[in-house]
This record gives sequence, C-alpha cells and structure tokens, in this order.
Amino acid sequence: MHTLIWAVLPYVALTLLIAGTIWRYRYDKFGWTTRSSQVYESKLLNIASPAFHYGILFVLVGHLMGLFIPESWTDAVGLKEHAYHLLSLFGGTAAGLLAVAGIALLLYRRRTNTPVFRATTRNDKLMYAVLLAAVIMGMWAKLTNSSVSSGYNYRETIAPWARSIFTFQPDVDAMVGVPLTFQLHAVIGMTLIALVPFTRLVHMFSAPVQYLFRPYVVYRSRGAGESGRRRERRGWEKVDS
Repeated sequence: MHTLIWAVLPYVALTLLIAGTIWRYRYDKFGWTTRSSQVYESKLLNIASPAFHYGILFVLVGHLMGLFIPESWTDAVGLKEHAYHLLSLFGGTAAGLLAVAGIALLLYRRRTNTPVFRATTRNDKLMYAVLLAAVIMGMWAKLTNSSVSSGYNYRETIAPWARSIFTFQPDVDAMVGVPLTFQLHAVIGMTLIALVPFTRLVHMFSAPVQYLFRPYVVYRSRGAGESGRRRERRGWEKVDS
C-alpha cells in the first residue's frame, strides 16, 4: 500500500493531468471555459472570485517554492529555516484562509442564486469538494504540527519525495514517518491534479498571460483635418501628448 500511494499514484495523477488536458483540448475546445455565470449575478462574484484566485495563486506559489526549491538554496540566499517556517506558517495560513473565504462565497452564491445553481454540474460539485478539502487539510496539517518557535520541516521529507517523482526514481522511504495529516493532504492534492482536465479548473492553462506584454491600446479623438481610415500598424506607436 505504501508503494502504491507514493510510487504509483503520483504517476497516475500526472498521466491523467497530461493526457486529459490534451484530450480536452482536442475534443472539447468549446467546453474549455470557466462557464462564467456573471450574467446571472455579478455583485458577489466580484468579491468572491478575486479572493479565491489570489488566495489559490499564493497557495500554489508557496507549494512550488516549498517542494521544488531545496532548503540549501534558500539557506544560501539568507532565508534560514526558522524564517522560512514563519513565512510558511503565517503567509501560507493567510493565503489558505483567503482561498477558503473565496470558495465559501462562491458556494454561497451558487447555492442561493437559482440560475447559477441550475448551471452547476456534478463535476463542479466534485471539484469544489476536493479543492476545499485540499486547502483545509493543508492548513490543518501545518497548524497542528507547528508552533511559532518550530514546526515539522516537510522540506526534509515530502519535498525530496516530490522532486524524486520527476526523476522517475520515487523516494518512497522519504514518506515514512510523515505525519498523517500531511499524507492525507498529499493524497487529496494528487486527486485534485488528476481531476483538473475534467473540470472548469482546466482554464488555468489558458490564462491570458500575453496581456501583460502586449502594447497599450490608446484611444484618442480624431484630430482636425483627419478623415477616412488610417493604415493599421503593428506594435508600439508614438502618440503625441
């Protein structure tokens, strides 16, 4: 069972993530969307959606940093273990609470707004349940195994195991003795990874990152003597101030 969970399940989750995403892109391009329900209600959504997205983004960045940046690297730049522990404890908890608050508001909105509730699918319900369980269990694992002065250093056990998955030499022994709450968090996290391509979470792979690098769109009134259509030009164009 130990080998099945820590040496087989990770590859099952990653295979479903990659193959499912490719399948979804090829055969369900029109379904590759968040299925926005803003047309039904926007006031609460404008609060809940940013809270969830910012919270889950910080949670994701924290996980990537904790699992895939070795402790020796952070020590080398002056971020010692105790400082990292405090950052993880307070920063991670704050990000988790923000994400949970966003999810709670989204669920409240979805349950109390009839048109939004009718547009809710079984996949949506499963996605919300697993996502909420992953975030809450992550915070529970951290808080129950930590104090301000010290805490369980998962970068010595869980992080080496996570990195070993990508070298195709899973270090199963690294997970021996890991607190049960952290183990449950890892299993729920792998389940969530496997579900991503089959839920609305797949839209994370099509975030409009290119918007950060495109030129500004400048609108100005037509000056005196200008008439007709101007020839289109690509890229940056100097505009008189």
